Amino acid sequence: MARSPSGESVLTRVVRIFAAFGHDSPVLTVSEISRRAALPQATTARLVKELVEHGLLARDEQRRVRIGNRMWELAERASPLRGLREVALQYMGDLHSIVGHSTQLGVLDGTEALFVERLTAPEAVVNVTRVGGRLPLHASSAGLVLLTHAPAELRERILRGPLPGFTPNTITDPRALRAELAEVRRRGFAFCPGHIHPDATGLAVPVRAHGRVVAALGLVVPNDDTAWPLNRHLQLTGLALSRALSG
Repeated sequence: MARSPSGESVLTRVVRIFAAFGHDSPVLTVSEISRRAALPQATTARLVKELVEHGLLARDEQRRVRIGNRMWELAERASPLRGLREVALQYMGDLHSIVGHSTQLGVLDGTEALFVERLTAPEAVVNVTRVGGRLPLHASSAGLVLLTHAPAELRERILRGPLPGFTPNTITDPRALRAELAEVRRRGFAFCPGHIHPDATGLAVPVRAHGRVVAALGLVVPNDDTAWPLNRHLQLTGLALSRALSG
C-alpha cells in the first residue's frame, strides 16, 4: 500500500479523513477536513475525490463533503451489532414509555463505551450521549457496568488512569473506582448521579447473551429523588432482554 513521505499508508490517511466528521460536524469543506485530519490540502482533495467516486463520501450543492450513503449501506449490511440493536429496541421502547426520559444501549469498544442505540423525548433531561458517541468507562453508568464485567487486564489498565472528570461527582480516584466496581457487581446495576452532567443521573444494567455480558442498557433521568427507584424497571427490562438474546 502506497505510503506518504511521513510513512503513513493511504488507508491510515483515509481513516483520518473519516474521523474528521462528527455529530457537531456532519458536513465539512475540503479545507476543514484537511485541517482536522492534519493532511496536506492537495492530498485531502485527491483522497476525497476518490472516496466520492466510490460513494463513501458525498458532496452537497455547495461542494461541501459528508459521509456517503454507500458507507452507511456497507456498515449496516454486515454490522455485528445489528441483531443486538433490533432485539434491544423492542425492550428499550417499553422502558422509555414508562420512564419518559432517555434509554440507551452501550457496548465495550476498546477502552470506551460506544453507544449504539438511544431513545429520547423532547422534554427529557440533558443527555450528552449520541448514537455512535463514546464515553470513558469510568465516567458513565454504562461504562461502569461494562468495566465491571470486562477482562481483568482492561480493568487494571483503566484503574491506572488517567481518570478525567466531567463534574465534581465523576469518579477520578482509582481506589474509589475499584470500590464502585465491586458495588456495581454486588447490587447488579450502576448508579451515577451527576457523574457526566450535574442535572442528570445515569443508571445501567448488564445485558447478557448466553451468560456473557454483551452490552449495557441504561437510563438518563433527572438528578433527584425519583432516580433511584427506577432501577427496578431497568433491571427487569435488562433481564427480559437478556432472556430474549439467549434464545
